Amino acid sequence: MTTPADLHDVRDPELPGRLLTLERDELVPLLRSRADADFALPVAACPGWTVRDVLAHCSSALIRVVEKRFEKGVFSPECNDRDIAERADWSNARIIDELERGMTEAGPVIARSDGRLDAVALGEWVHAGDVRVTFGEPGAYAGRGLPEALTLLGTITRARGHVPLHADLDDLDEPLKLGEASGERPPGRYIGDAPTLLRLYAGRPLDGAAAYELAGVEAAELNIFGD
Repeated sequence: MTTPADLHDVRDPELPGRLLTLERDELVPLLRSRADADFALPVAACPGWTVRDVLAHCSSALIRVVEKRFEKGVFSPECNDRDIAERADWSNARIIDELERGMTEAGPVIARSDGRLDAVALGEWVHAGDVRVTFGEPGAYAGRGLPEALTLLGTITRARGHVPLHADLDDLDEPLKLGEASGERPPGRYIGDAPTLLRLYAGRPLDGAAAYELAGVEAAELNIFGD
């Protein structure tokens, strides 16, 4: 993985859909192979939610994108809880079916948007990592979609004017430049691996993560899903 940092400067409208497709092809077979009891496991990254709840949230969010249902308060905690409750009587298989449909059909809709929906695709990818951690599966916050996730992270953090950071990643030749580049604040610096960086930006627990160095910025400032 040797994507130059400069390639992250322009939004690629097809990128969120590619990330969703890559994750769909890995996650859906994994989910279909698990026993029903596994869907009742608690997810540490999402206190109060089980694997089933996380998947119901993911599938409902994507179907909202597909169907362009963005009423007031959409994607708020209250909205998320309602979406999960609406699927309380569904079988696990039905939730997976909806998730697969959403991961297939949401990409083109996101591509036609102005970029504000890009974070939905990244959030889905992060939640797939949450589920892998719960299952004890390898590749949490990594896998085939990692290069696309890093590029999308760069696009989102710049669009939001997020705190600047230069990340020296173990498997990139050049530093990954994240956040705004106005020069008003000197960029922080991260040294470590990509999955741990993504955990920091997603506000995920670091239990079992690789060691890293962070200077010039607090870890809490990096969280893009905590707003």
